[in-house]
Order: sequence, then structure tokens, then C-alpha cells
Amino acid sequence: MRFAFDAKARRSHTGEVRSVCTVKHDWRTGDLSDADLVREAQLGEVRGLGLLLSRHAPAMRAVALSILGHTPDAQDAVQEAAIVALRRIDDVRDPAVVGPWLRAVTRNVCRMQLRARLPVPTDNIEPLLQPSLEVDPSALLDRQALQDWTWRAIDDLSPDLRLVTMLRYFTAHASYEQIAQVCGVPVGTVRSRLSQARVRLHRALTQTSEGAFDDVATLTRVRRGEAEEMLHAAHRGSFAEALAAAWDPALQTTWPTGRHTAGFDHLIRAMDRDLDAGVRQRLVNVVASRDVLIWEAELISPPDDPFHCPPEVLWVQILNNDRVSRLRLFHPFSGAPTGA
Repeated sequence: MRFAFDAKARRSHTGEVRSVCTVKHDWRTGDLSDADLVREAQLGEVRGLGLLLSRHAPAMRAVALSILGHTPDAQDAVQEAAIVALRRIDDVRDPAVVGPWLRAVTRNVCRMQLRARLPVPTDNIEPLLQPSLEVDPSALLDRQALQDWTWRAIDDLSPDLRLVTMLRYFTAHASYEQIAQVCGVPVGTVRSRLSQARVRLHRALTQTSEGAFDDVATLTRVRRGEAEEMLHAAHRGSFAEALAAAWDPALQTTWPTGRHTAGFDHLIRAMDRDLDAGVRQRLVNVVASRDVLIWEAELISPPDDPFHCPPEVLWVQILNNDRVSRLRLFHPFSGAPTGA
């Protein structure tokens, strides 16, 4: 592994001039730690922050689901937390514990969402939102690279989405009611457009890590975390919600028998039948590229029916826009007897 040390002077959002020594890895020969990525992100390198968010997405999603339940609000919270991280990455004082920090940010966003659900007068909704949970443009302006990236990402939005985003995050007219008046649309439309904008900005931010994903070890670790979370969700009884959050609802599945199905229903029922029969899956290996993902899992039959199922299963997945759109389930030949 090759290292290069780069000392830079920079001005923080508080005005303090810092000298920062960063560790630069060769992306083709090594893997960056969380601490390394935090230091790069604090110097305004968006790719480092994008990779951090991709790496910790499963844990952030788990926090949101535990607080808000399996609702669209949970995904909104993860996307909002990413925007908060864009603004507040300088707040991380111990880069090695950025994972707990990201989970705490997600938890705070979720709590603000819960408070916003309270039946209070419209005029009192905005004060419930902590200023720290909004994107402060002055903080972004202190990091030229992040400022440039932010405005390029906003420029890629449609005009309607761009307008509500600029009003919400870059002007004093930030309440939903004020934005609705400016745009001449209902408040519900403002909420919908902001939600769409957050989705696209979050996706753009995490996709900045694609260059880092040339490092196969990093990509594999991210995908393995997602795979483990998906299988854990099945064991917890929340497989359907986990699929809806991460996979394409128009999923096309090819079964070991050659049968084809569409959507999640058949996959959910098959998983439920296996779990009811006492079958468990243990993830053995993950092989990942940008748009092809393979899980190798051991199938553990119940003790009283050791040949209930084949010993292994492959989940061969094709990704489209980072969501699984096609799945092929396959039992490798093992020579062992199998059940029905």
C-alpha cells in the first residue's frame, strides 16, 4: 500500500485556520479507513463524504426504521441526514467514530420528524426544526470544492425542484407556507418537490464515491453490510419493508426451477416458508461490481429435517440505479440429496 502525506492550511467555518495532514491512499492498491475519509471530506473532497455515506447507509437506515417504522419518512430521514452531514462534517472531532456520529445525526433528524407530526398550529411548525438540521449555505461556502459540487448538483435538478430547494436552503423564506406562496402551489406540492429534490441530491452525493468503488475491497464491504442487513431483516420479520426500501418494486425473479415472477410477493412468501420451516441463511461470500452483485449463502436446514433444502443458494442480482431490478436464485450442484 502506498501513502502520501499532504499538509494543507484551511479555514474552518468558524474562521480558524487549521493545518491538516491528510493520508492519501492509492485507490487501486489500498483501502481508506473511516478516519481517512473524514479528513478528506473535511478538506472539501466530496468523494470521501460520498463513500462514508455509502459505507454507513445500512446502519443509518436501520436507525431510521427503528424510530419511524417502515414508512417513506424513514428514507426521507436518511436522505436529510446526508445533507446534514454535508454541512456538518467539520463537527466530527474524532474521525474514527464517524459511524456513531452519522447514526446520531440520523436519530436527531428522525426525532425532528416525530416532533413535526405533533398537532400544533401551522405557524409553530418551523421553530420545531433545529437550525443545525438545515443546510447552512455559509458553511458550504467555506469549502470551495463542496460549494462547487453543491451548485452543480442543484443545477441538475428540474426547474421546479431547483426553485423549492434554493428557497428552502439558501434564503430566509424557508417555511413550506412561504415557499408555497412564492411558487403558487399547495403546501403538499412543496413537500413533494422537496422530497424529490432530497432523493436526487442524496443520490448524487453518494454516487460521488463511484471512483472509490474501483477499490473492490471497499465496494464489497459496503455491499456485504447491505446483504447482512437484508437477511437480518428477514429474520426479524421485516423482509418486505427492507425489500421495498432498497430494491426495485418491479423486480424480476428467476427461480431455481426456471419459473419467472414479478414483484416482491413470491420472494417474501418463499422466505417466510423457509423461516417457518426452521431454515436459516448464513452469508458466506459477497462478490460485487457496480451493477452486478452476488451473494453466496449457506442454507441451514432444521436439525430434525437435515435434507429439507439444498446446502447453498446464490443470489445473483442486477442493479439499476443502485436498486436490484433482476434476481436469479440458483442452487449450486453439491452432490448431496435435497428435499422438495
